[in-house]
Amino acid sequence: MSKDIRIKKGLDIRLVGEAEQVTTELPLGSVFAVRPDDFHGVIPKIIAKEGTEVKAGEALFYNKSDERMLFPSPVSGKVSEIVRGARRKVLSIKITADGKQEYKDFGKKDVDSMSGEEVKNHLFTSGCWPFIKQRPYDVVANPNQEPKAIFVSAYASAPLAADYDYALKGKEAELQTALTALTKLTSGKVHVSVAKSSNISPFRDVKGVELHKVSGPHPIGNVSTQIAHIDPLNKGEVVWVVTPQDLVVIGELLLTGNFNLTRTVALTGSKFEKPQYVTALAGAQVADVVKGNLNSDNTRVISGNVLSGMQVAEDGFLGYYENQFTAIPEGNDYELFGWNKPIFNKVSTTRALTFSWLTPKKKYDLNTNTNGEHRAFVVTGAYEEVFPLDIYPMQLLKACMYKDLDEMEGLGAYEIAPEDFALTEFICVSKQPHQKIIREGLDLMRAELG
Repeated sequence: MSKDIRIKKGLDIRLVGEAEQVTTELPLGSVFAVRPDDFHGVIPKIIAKEGTEVKAGEALFYNKSDERMLFPSPVSGKVSEIVRGARRKVLSIKITADGKQEYKDFGKKDVDSMSGEEVKNHLFTSGCWPFIKQRPYDVVANPNQEPKAIFVSAYASAPLAADYDYALKGKEAELQTALTALTKLTSGKVHVSVAKSSNISPFRDVKGVELHKVSGPHPIGNVSTQIAHIDPLNKGEVVWVVTPQDLVVIGELLLTGNFNLTRTVALTGSKFEKPQYVTALAGAQVADVVKGNLNSDNTRVISGNVLSGMQVAEDGFLGYYENQFTAIPEGNDYELFGWNKPIFNKVSTTRALTFSWLTPKKKYDLNTNTNGEHRAFVVTGAYEEVFPLDIYPMQLLKACMYKDLDEMEGLGAYEIAPEDFALTEFICVSKQPHQKIIREGLDLMRAELG
């Protein structure tokens, strides 16, 4: 197949508040948290009780279904609180930082001389295994199934997404080391996709992988789109997925022996006084990261991007897999006769009284208003216009809702993740929660079919 991937179906949502390519070094922060819900499908068994002193990289809990799968602390300090919800479900484990990072030493490794089993065991021991996710089901990878290929999407096409070319600048050694380690975990290929327009990607000179150049509207950056064009997934097959920022963590671990979760985080959206990049640890408290920069008047803060991120309060925390905070206006106002007048300040795929198609390069300051109420599915054919996978999105959504496993299999549910339906959810005139529907469908398939 061609190493160039270009799609036409999709939608670029251009928003104001793109991060300026300036990075501010932030102080460490005081409180951090690891949320088991970030690792979908994992049932945590607590190792570090309240009051336990931990170093960065020491395990806080493990996966009940596989004790090798450890989940470490991002910071050194004391476990100050284990927050529980209904039926004593663990919601988060909070760690009060001691002001100076101390790392658990996992030892430097020569990745070239390591076998696949040695790499796997080292990722287990160090707590880096959760960075590897799998298709189908979009969960932490099952280590007992060998993947037919491993995918890394080094181009983020979501609205206001962090620019990997800038955020990972200078991390070439870590990226190469991590990718070399991944090649030991599969008999297939490791595929890396970069923007066709980029000439400064830190991945441009990596060895031992298959490099692909991608172009087109969002969701070209979604790894599911790339898998469908490079090595489509069939029933019974597994592929693994790793994000670029997590590759840096794995690479630094192998080179230095330290589990360092420091990320270059993009602060984006119109509600930031100065959209920019900052350095922060995964699990950092929102208030510490946005301090002095956020206009908190009628604002929604999102850990991640506006399409698939999660809403957080200022006392919330940066998601374990995220490298972006987005702040946009809260949509709690309503327009009189908003459905019956020309609209110039919103994005739409239809030309009925909307005019965003006249100015495709215009940036919008959108809020969270859904501009309508939840209702039964309206068949418009609009989903297919922004959905580049060879799948019927409406039919798959309905199959997930009425829990028809055979139909879900036949319609391609093995190939997708909830984020792939973020655009169809954005344009949905029925205001249906597409990503939630797909997540529940995938969970059902995993429970019933394994």
